[in-house]
Amino acid sequence: MKLPPLKSLPVFEAVARLNSFSLAAEELAVTQSAVSHQIKQLESYLGEQLFLRTGRSLSLTDEGRQYLEAVTTALIQIERASEQLLGEETSRLRLACFSSFAVRWLVPRLPELQRSHPQLDLSLEMTTENPVLSDRVADAFICINRPHQAFSYELLYQERMFPVCSTEYWERICRELNLDRQEGDDRINLEPAQLARFPLLSTYSIYDRAVGDWNHWFSAAGQVLPKDARVQHFSHMLLALEAARYHQGIVLTNDYMIGNRGDADEFVRLPCLPLATGYQFYFAWKTSRRRERGIQLLRRWLVQEAIADGLRGDADPG
Repeated sequence: MKLPPLKSLPVFEAVARLNSFSLAAEELAVTQSAVSHQIKQLESYLGEQLFLRTGRSLSLTDEGRQYLEAVTTALIQIERASEQLLGEETSRLRLACFSSFAVRWLVPRLPELQRSHPQLDLSLEMTTENPVLSDRVADAFICINRPHQAFSYELLYQERMFPVCSTEYWERICRELNLDRQEGDDRINLEPAQLARFPLLSTYSIYDRAVGDWNHWFSAAGQVLPKDARVQHFSHMLLALEAARYHQGIVLTNDYMIGNRGDADEFVRLPCLPLATGYQFYFAWKTSRRRERGIQLLRRWLVQEAIADGLRGDADPG
């Protein structure tokens, strides 16, 4: 077995992660010259330049980025295997997921995860966009669709969006539209034109364009958003939902956003057509790390919670 200088690999990973020879030296408790020596030794062995040094600027070469991905995975697997043999029960995992999913659905359920699996030490990395699938970012991910062939995926949710408002605002809608709401009466069916009489709270980030969410919803209903509709714009669904909570209008949101057990009763899902966005939310992990106990514990728990909460049906494919 022909291996590179093994002492150089953690040094290379630290320099690449911290983007600094001096910070890597401080973290590894060695001198900066020792770090430089290890990197030169590794580059000499590989016959490739791993870093570009321009003045005080440091960056990975294309070869360096490719090598870092493999080295990071290998070092993590060595660490996990060693922990298992040493009998260490704690499984440390970094989970990267969308801020909206984390804040509204995952965080309120973390106490249950801790009770069920106290050996799982989970840290969250929140993102505003689909997370980059890389060991450098996290150990596991909640992402939209399946963008990377080197990863395995477990379906959590097929997104659908529907109009929501606060309970107080729903009372106002019923009064202004003269709706006869009897207890248990499910015959009310609001038309798009009726919704357009009220302020519509729009989230830019869903379709990356202004009023994209409501335009799609009206189109799915076979209509066009009226030009005189009152639209209030928000950059993120979390902000739009908060505005709805404070009785400012009607928002398009999805199941996990109103799945927060602490305040779900504050919102009313309006009797309207739902919109299937085509987005699928998956729990993702690197296939080469499929045997790691912590990843599989988290996977099973997330699937169980998604089924129990109605996000995923038992028959949904993985």
